[in-house]
Amino acid sequence: MSFLQTFIKNINNERLFTTKNKLLIAVSGGLDSAVLCHLCQKAGYHFAIAHCNFKLRGAESTRDEAFVTTLAKQYAVPIFCQQFDTTSYATTHKKSIQVAARELRYNYFDTLVQEHKFDCILTAHHANDNVETVLMNFFKGTGINGLTGIAATQKKLIRPLLFATRSQIENYATENDIAYVEDSSNNKNDYTRNFLRNDWLPAIEKIYPQASLNIINNINRFTDVAYLYNESIAKIKKSLLEYKGNEVHIPILKLAKTKPLPTILYEIIQAYNFAPAQVPEVQKLFDADTGKYINSATHRILKNRQWLIISNNALPTESKHIVVETKNEIVLFENKSIQISTLPYINQYSQSSSVAYLQLKNITFPLLLRKYKQGDYFYPLGMQKKKKLNRFFIDQKLSALQKEEVWVIEDATKKIIWVVGYRIDDRFKVNPGETDILKLSLTH
Repeated sequence: MSFLQTFIKNINNERLFTTKNKLLIAVSGGLDSAVLCHLCQKAGYHFAIAHCNFKLRGAESTRDEAFVTTLAKQYAVPIFCQQFDTTSYATTHKKSIQVAARELRYNYFDTLVQEHKFDCILTAHHANDNVETVLMNFFKGTGINGLTGIAATQKKLIRPLLFATRSQIENYATENDIAYVEDSSNNKNDYTRNFLRNDWLPAIEKIYPQASLNIINNINRFTDVAYLYNESIAKIKKSLLEYKGNEVHIPILKLAKTKPLPTILYEIIQAYNFAPAQVPEVQKLFDADTGKYINSATHRILKNRQWLIISNNALPTESKHIVVETKNEIVLFENKSIQISTLPYINQYSQSSSVAYLQLKNITFPLLLRKYKQGDYFYPLGMQKKKKLNRFFIDQKLSALQKEEVWVIEDATKKIIWVVGYRIDDRFKVNPGETDILKLSLTH
């Protein structure tokens, strides 16, 4: 079977795309992308070419753009070229040159897909690229999923040459007299991938000649292992994690009995931007006092009694002080609202903790709706003694995170009249037969 036939068979077997699809091929002008264009043309696929000039190699970058433009004319296909000031972008966004170029490239491709209705974006990554990626992932410690290498499909991004080795691609180019340009930076070890390709792998293959081929075969095995691994992790997560609004609650006793604990713990927390090195810190929370926590860049894991609670610590901060001027209005805060109204008397009491009835004559406006703070106290309904809110929350069995979400309403004399959704202050209760009532109704 010829290389072209193998190429077509792989696409059909993997159901990557068909001759009816409108393809956009990312072409640098190098060997791999030049061969991909030739294969797609011979196979009868409909495609256009996209080229990014990152302006990083001076005259070479200009040469590459001119070559790709000529290539598009040769195949009589549309071409899209874009020049980028990659260095400025990297500086402005505090990215490495590699990361900056990748972001610019794929953002540009996404724009072309949307504007011109392409079905797929094709890149020319091949089996040896996959070997290098797996090695980098292994040394970075990405775990079993990193050992599966580059995915053949990722949404609209497709890599149809992953089945082929670099030598097979080189042979095809020679047999078909395919022109391409050389990127001189590939010979420099400025980047990790180049070091692996130019120095490390050749040295290993002097001892193990089949090293790259063995890694390619292992990628398929690791992909199968990763599938089983992820299936198992998903079942364990389902049995452990309880989702409550924006929080994830995990029972510590149940989690502690799960094996292998460090692996499972990492698979739970890595989705919330926690690093592998933080796994021991999370385990220390098992025996820590309530209220202890650790942070990632975006989330917090807090110990609350016999639970770990994962919450977002990077949500937008809203106003924590809202002044209420009148006796008849609706106040909006977070994802809730409080309707404030007056009644001449109470026909029928609501038993809901979301509704408060207060004696209007004892309240001085304006009111202040605010988050609870340390040191707050009130006289809980039915009590003649004041109680600190912290103590009240303990009685109500609120977690540390739940405490942070509590709002209170105080009047102009700085007295708390209602711990919103929980309890009114006894000093403002409505006695039998009293009139002129202030009604506060909380809606979630």
